[in-house]
Amino acid sequence: MTRVLSLKEIDAQIKKKKTFLCVGLDTDINKLPTHFAKTPVAVLSFNRQIIESTHDLCVAYKLNIAFYEAMGAKGWDILRQTIELIPKDILIIADAKRGDIGNTSAMYAKAFFEDLDVHAITLSPYMGKDSVTPYLEHKGKWSILLGLTSNEGAKDFQLQKMKDGKALYEHVLDTSKDWGNKENTMYVVGATKAEALTGIRKIIPNHFLLVPGVGSQGGDMEEVIKAGATKEGRLLINASRSIIYAGNEKDFAAKAREEAMNLKLSMDIGFVK
Repeated sequence: MTRVLSLKEIDAQIKKKKTFLCVGLDTDINKLPTHFAKTPVAVLSFNRQIIESTHDLCVAYKLNIAFYEAMGAKGWDILRQTIELIPKDILIIADAKRGDIGNTSAMYAKAFFEDLDVHAITLSPYMGKDSVTPYLEHKGKWSILLGLTSNEGAKDFQLQKMKDGKALYEHVLDTSKDWGNKENTMYVVGATKAEALTGIRKIIPNHFLLVPGVGSQGGDMEEVIKAGATKEGRLLINASRSIIYAGNEKDFAAKAREEAMNLKLSMDIGFVK
């Protein structure tokens, strides 16, 4: 059965759980707690315990595909099995950052939306509308376009000013916002660029924003929520390393839950009533 989550269902989960938290399962086989063997099977065991200890505190899980692909064919199996462990009412994001010509995008969309059956995938919009359209053709699935990222290199292109005085990322948002709609398209906006959120909300007032950079990267939770949340919420605030590597001993899952709870409580500022 195909996994789908509608806009209303995600909104409802946020309101019910009173959180915007997205947990990043960017599991590095070399950073597993000391009592684990450094094997793909151990990654699955680690992921299972993280999911069991945090699923009631979050509304989404984001799996960075690179960490699984790096393990070869077995890694893809671990990815698939991890996805199966996630409760059906929680959004599953494949952080793959794909972006290619139309016929290739159609195959990527098939791989992630049909084979792996995730709810959403991150995409680079750099190659334009025809590189994104094949993903939007999958009813009930979500395309998450890179808007303004939190990395240092964002200044190389995204922040460059165009002749009209607007930054390139603003043109990307304005051009792509009508490729899909708020029912099937989200945007990545880094928490370390929180000062830009007010302007971004003027361009895309009702779309969901996936916001990485809180936690290990130092993004300010209060600023993100005040500038980025709509009356419905429409935020997914991701934390990966700060949660999954909160502990390095046998109590790592309890430590992960503690950190996830702390982040959840910090989201009370200006939260949806």
